[in-house]
Amino acid sequence: MKIVVDSHSWIDYFEGGDSGKEAMKYIEDSNNEIVTNILNLAEISSFFDRKGKDGQEAHKIILSNSKIYNFNVDFSREAGRLHAQIRKKIKDFGLIDAFVLLTARKINAKVLTGDSHFKGFKEAILIK
Repeated sequence: MKIVVDSHSWIDYFEGGDSGKEAMKYIEDSNNEIVTNILNLAEISSFFDRKGKDGQEAHKIILSNSKIYNFNVDFSREAGRLHAQIRKKIKDFGLIDAFVLLTARKINAKVLTGDSHFKGFKEAILIK
């Protein structure tokens, strides 16, 4: 199965705990193709920096365990339009979440996340 791992699940993976163990099952399953949107790397860097930790090792692990999904101008516009559409229903749905969701839709994948904003999306695999 193709899986786009969002920042929430990557962070859970690195921090451990129950949701981290659940994320690990998907990420480390050799039958799964793991993909990470490039914007999630920025979110993960921000998370570790705010915690006063070096996120370089996390980036190495992500890069060695997933394909990085880059995008172009057209993709950015489409993600912005998707974001605007979703915000009509989910007022605090994040812009990067729209990029993650669109990535999954473009490559016919699921989104691995613990983010409740994805509840109700057919692409979501929600872990808690």
